[in-house]
Amino acid sequence: MRGFRIAALAFALLLGQLAGGSAVSAEGPYHFGFAKGSEGRLPSIDQEGFKDLLKRYGAIFTGDTSQKELYLTFDNGYENGYTSRILDVLKEKGVPAIFFVTGHYVKTQPELLKRMAAEGHLIGNHSWSHPDMSQISEAQIREELDKVKNEVATLTGQKEMRYLRTPRGIFNERSLAVSREMGYTNVFWSIAYKDWDTNMQRGADYAYRTVMAQLHPGAVILLHSVSKDNAAALGRIIDDARAKGYEFKSLDEMKTHTPS
Repeated sequence: MRGFRIAALAFALLLGQLAGGSAVSAEGPYHFGFAKGSEGRLPSIDQEGFKDLLKRYGAIFTGDTSQKELYLTFDNGYENGYTSRILDVLKEKGVPAIFFVTGHYVKTQPELLKRMAAEGHLIGNHSWSHPDMSQISEAQIREELDKVKNEVATLTGQKEMRYLRTPRGIFNERSLAVSREMGYTNVFWSIAYKDWDTNMQRGADYAYRTVMAQLHPGAVILLHSVSKDNAAALGRIIDDARAKGYEFKSLDEMKTHTPS
């Protein structure tokens, strides 16, 4: 648990990155980050010059930005008591989502995993032990991903696992190449905020305002299920996004699209 929270601190730092800084080597590590958009404008995704690399390996960070569609994605490294509430809201509103899970989550929350699958949500791969994927070997990458996929299949019957979110958004060309060869699409995001720190929750209104301010067509929304603010704000976010003409879709419905 402590290791996961330390990793989350590093994730917060990368979310705050803006343009500038030194060039990144060919081997990485690359830290996915972006400058937030507002009032329907697209964020700037290319903060470290890695957009072309991601596109080359078919990674997702937005859907079709000409369409008012949204994709809800949750990172589930550990359980903090809010996933059931999130699932309740998704069921009530008829909204699909994908939950990216770690080995820790698989081992400790089998019933929640079964519920996710039974209620029609996708379960994605967040690696077994939450490592820096740019610093491990090809064999280790394969082991990390296969363990999650196989355990989830045993628990839920979900035989295919097509989507991967690398821990802390860290990647390099090797991790992209190996995971693609294994049949994965790497999923990043275009809306996020510092929601993972359970000691710095600021209330449901803050979560609502922060997400709604970033809405844009084709957005892939990253939320962490450990946040009580997210759980409390989710229903309102869904209702008001729909009122603005947005439709929530599953990643499986995303049309092939190459962001500009």
